[in-house]
Amino acid sequence: MSATDNPRQQSNYRWVILLIATIAQASACFFVQGIGAIAIFIQQDWHLSVLQIGLLVSAAQLIPIVGLLVAGELLDRFDERWVVGIGTLLVAAALCAAMFANSYLMLLLFLIIVGAGYSTAQPGGSKSVSSWFSRHQRGFAMGIRQAGLPLGGALSAAMLPYIATRWGWQWSFLAGGLVALAGAVIFLLFYRSANPDPGEQGPARAAAQDLKATLASRFSMLKEPAMKQIMISGISLISVQYGILIFTALYLYDRLDLSITAAASLLFIAQGAGVMGRIILAAWSDRCQSGRYFPVMTCMLAIIVGLLTLIWMPMHTFVLLALLAGWLGFFGFGWYGPWVAYVAESAPASKTGFALGLAMACNQVAIVLMPPALGLLKDLTHSYIPGWSLLIVMTLVALVISARNALSFPRLAWGRK
Repeated sequence: MSATDNPRQQSNYRWVILLIATIAQASACFFVQGIGAIAIFIQQDWHLSVLQIGLLVSAAQLIPIVGLLVAGELLDRFDERWVVGIGTLLVAAALCAAMFANSYLMLLLFLIIVGAGYSTAQPGGSKSVSSWFSRHQRGFAMGIRQAGLPLGGALSAAMLPYIATRWGWQWSFLAGGLVALAGAVIFLLFYRSANPDPGEQGPARAAAQDLKATLASRFSMLKEPAMKQIMISGISLISVQYGILIFTALYLYDRLDLSITAAASLLFIAQGAGVMGRIILAAWSDRCQSGRYFPVMTCMLAIIVGLLTLIWMPMHTFVLLALLAGWLGFFGFGWYGPWVAYVAESAPASKTGFALGLAMACNQVAIVLMPPALGLLKDLTHSYIPGWSLLIVMTLVALVISARNALSFPRLAWGRK
């Protein structure tokens, strides 16, 4: 039975699924998305360079390059409850242990382990929502669920600096671990599969498949026009997202001499606007006459305008900076809602988990490489301008390519009619 025929998509329990999937996403990414808010504390305490701060973020995103592919395949074979639940428990355990790290390398190691568990949260929650919601509500539901990421980031931006100021940044890791633990328990207790017939999906059926044929079928997706467009746009937009997430507070603190609290507050505003962006833009994609991908292209244009404003227009009042942070957050984080709905909807039902994992794994390459690259540019040039300029150029290139593809292939899909 395909997702579009599933009677459970009419069940009211789908809203419970949406709630717990959003909670699981927010709790799993709570610390990963909030590390930028306490980066200044770690940098000052251990006398780290901006490159080393970027590597801390990359450490948590390294394993998901492969882990997302593994998680995606597991999601096509096993119940999402166990894949997501166990992964989030691993996040919790690694973060709690990381508070005892007494060296930079040890902290990197614990964050790598965090990334291994975090690999399951993104594709797992996305597949859960995709399975439980029909097409006419899928974008809206996916937007709410994906809002869990900036929601977790917004809450961590508000909470972690306070914890770091009062008790030390190490206690921020414990707080992140406890939040992840709560999310894992909730998901394990309340999640139900959208497929009521376990005979249709499971390890026995999957194990019978030829591994080589399965992998060939999965990676053949890379040849599809839809995946090429998804990869180009995803890599550029995720680079912008993490540039905003990690370096905005440092940029405002160094360049405009804002206090740590004020810089963290602006990051909180950006994350909060991202929550709204993911919901509103995804809901728009459900009804957009120009197609579900058009809101993603709109985000690219808005991001270019926002970053140009950030680096070239003098803004020294908190109100103007807050408005700009909101703009960048709304579009710089909000793009992910319609983008991931486009991925889930375009893929064949039997390959949804792997398609999500493959698309997100491509993004992970940028997530791992971009933070240290931006940090290195800052260390070499003693300016944030080259880094912001790089993000603008990447987004502009992706926008031009996407616009050309939209004109050539107005109904991009994975070979589906």
